[in-house]
Amino acid sequence: MNIQAMPMHRFIDHKGTLVTPLPAWLSHDMLVSYYRDMVLTRVYDNKAVALQRTGKLGTYPSHLGAEAIGVAIGRTLKSDDVFIPYYRDMPAMWARGIAMEKNLQYWGGDERGSDFHSESAPHNRPSRDLPFCVPIATQCTHAVGVAAALKIEGGHHAALVTCGDGATSKGDFLESINCAGSWNIPLVFVINNNQWAISVPREIQCGAEFLADKAKGAGITGITVDGNDVVAMLDAVKTALEQAYRGKGATLIEAISYRLSDHTTADDASRYRSEDELQQAWQYEPISRLKQYLINAGRWTEQDETELLELCRKDVEAAVERYLAIIPQAPESAFDYLYESLSDDLHQQRDAIINKAMRMQGAKHG
Repeated sequence: MNIQAMPMHRFIDHKGTLVTPLPAWLSHDMLVSYYRDMVLTRVYDNKAVALQRTGKLGTYPSHLGAEAIGVAIGRTLKSDDVFIPYYRDMPAMWARGIAMEKNLQYWGGDERGSDFHSESAPHNRPSRDLPFCVPIATQCTHAVGVAAALKIEGGHHAALVTCGDGATSKGDFLESINCAGSWNIPLVFVINNNQWAISVPREIQCGAEFLADKAKGAGITGITVDGNDVVAMLDAVKTALEQAYRGKGATLIEAISYRLSDHTTADDASRYRSEDELQQAWQYEPISRLKQYLINAGRWTEQDETELLELCRKDVEAAVERYLAIIPQAPESAFDYLYESLSDDLHQQRDAIINKAMRMQGAKHG
């Protein structure tokens, strides 16, 4: 079944053809800016995978193919809204103002990568966004609590939470959308339906034609969007947030995309999906279609592309240099931030780790 042929919210098709008039609020200059964002995050993604392969980064979840989803979310949320991400959300977090080296720091095994308060970001840093959530769907329950608090505050702000298609089969997700409907809270759920929950294909995860159909049972708005069309994503997220701001309740956005990478760098997707399927999916990916549309509209050239790629490479390399220059945390910090107080046994273990680190440092310089 050709998923992209199914009915869904779309403006630009995979050939770069405008099939629905652009929203009145969206300019070509804005589209060029979003295109630049998407290309930068893809260049970053390729570099992060290379860092992992060379032992300079831990297990890393590529966002290849999800750039339009992330950029649309990050650029549409207001600074006082709250973003509750899942682990494949670097593009959205970067667009929200989180520096690339913070993302590298996190996947490098340093939890300080989740501390956004001390960084110098290229955009206004969000004040209340949550860090990555790796457990599946638990962030949805957190989002319900955040959105309920925003409703109590009465400030006309909203929360937005993301998850993958596999998360929609978890009780956490189903309970969260049910609660969102019952409480009429300002919350937007965005499902990155990239067709694979690790090795489990979408067609055997759920019997419903669309995952957005699950919104009906919760009594909230549901919409299926072409997640490879950044315009459709921008329009859907903007509409959902405006509904939330007006006190009209939650929305569930199912963004149809495809995971063009392995699940993580610890995975080998060739063991469970065919090369033919992957190559077909590449025909629908988000960056090439927006590029073709901009070229057709006379707003982009190959010279522009060459200059952009060079600029992106420089920006990413600079972020990598900043990441590699970060002084590692002291090994005893594993105790300092895990326990409220330490027992005698844990104090002894902490002291032993400190002593071992000092011996290793002395041997290194001896």
